[in-house]
Amino acid sequence: MTKLTSIAIFIAGIFASAHAISAEPIEVIKAVKVTEPEKVELGKMLFFEPRLSKSGFISCNSCHNLSTGGVDALPTSIGHHWQEGPINSPTVLNANYMLAQFWDGRASDLQAQAAGPIANPKEMGYSHALATQTIASMPAYRAHFAKVYGDEKVTIDRLTDAISTFEKTLVTPNSPFDQYLLGKQDAISVDAKAGYQLFKSKGCVSCHNGPAVGGTMYMKMGLIKPFHTNNPAEGRIAVTGKEADKFVFKVPTLRNIELTYPYFHDGSVWTLEEAVNTMADIQLGQKLSDKENLEMVAFLVSLTGDQPQITLPILPPSNKNTPRPVPFSHDPMSSKPVSSESLK
Repeated sequence: MTKLTSIAIFIAGIFASAHAISAEPIEVIKAVKVTEPEKVELGKMLFFEPRLSKSGFISCNSCHNLSTGGVDALPTSIGHHWQEGPINSPTVLNANYMLAQFWDGRASDLQAQAAGPIANPKEMGYSHALATQTIASMPAYRAHFAKVYGDEKVTIDRLTDAISTFEKTLVTPNSPFDQYLLGKQDAISVDAKAGYQLFKSKGCVSCHNGPAVGGTMYMKMGLIKPFHTNNPAEGRIAVTGKEADKFVFKVPTLRNIELTYPYFHDGSVWTLEEAVNTMADIQLGQKLSDKENLEMVAFLVSLTGDQPQITLPILPPSNKNTPRPVPFSHDPMSSKPVSSESLK
C-alpha cells in the first residue's frame, strides 16, 4: 500500500465519521473557548456572591450548585426566609444551549434569567437597585468593572452580563457518549448502546435532541396521559396566556441527568429508573420492560460529561458603605448603608 493510498483511506475515514455524527439526532458537546477571561472571572465572583441577596446568604450557586451538577438536589429550591420555591431548579450546566431560560421560557437568554432571582421575593429577596449598590460599595469590584467595561459604573445590565458570560463557560464535554459519537465504540457499554437505539426507536429523540439532548422546544407534560402533581406551576400559559400552553414546559436537557435529581418540574421523582418509566408512559403511551429500562438508564448515564473545574473566587470584604444583610428581620432599615459610627 502506497503512502498516498494510506492518506486517502485516512481522509475517507474522517469524512465517514463526520457523516455518521451528522446523521445522529444528538450532537457532540464541545469544550468552551474563553474569549473574555476577565469578564468570565468577574461573572464567577458574582455567581458565588451571596451579598446579591437580601439575606447575604443566597447566591446563584445556592440553587445551581456547581458541586452537584448545577442544581440544588431538592424538589423545589429554598429561598429568602426559608420560603419554598415554586418549581424545581434546572441545571445551569449547558444552559446556553437552551432556546430560553426557566421552565416556562419567560427569560430569552442567560442574562435575562440572571436578573430574575435577585429581585424575586421568594428567591434572593433583594432589589436590583440594592444589589448594584452593594457591589458598587466595594472598591475591588469597581476596579473589576472598570477593567471589563471601561469605567467603574455598576449596573444591573453589566452585572447580569458578567454572570451570563461566566455561565456560558459551564459546559460538560467529553462524556462517554460523546466519545462514542466520535467513533470510540468501546466508550459506552453494550447496554448503553441498546438504550440509545431504544431512545431513538421509542421516539424520545423527537423532544430530546441537539447538543444538550433537550432544551430546543416546548412540550406538554402529560402528552398521552395526565401528569398528576400538586405543584402549582402551569408552564407556558403563564407567559403566553394561551390555554393551549397549559402544562407546556421547556424540554429539559438530559446531559448529566444522573446528577440532576430529583426530576421533572415538580421534583417529584428521585430515580432515573422511575423517571424513564413515567416519561414512556405519559409522553409516549408505552410500557418498558425491566431490560429496556436498564438499557435506557445506561444510555442516560453515559451523557455525564466532564464537570467544570472551578476555583472558588475570593470575594472583596464589605465595608461601612455596604448595605447590611437582613437574614432574619424584615426591617428595611437594616439594608441601608451602615454609618461609620456603628462600626466603632
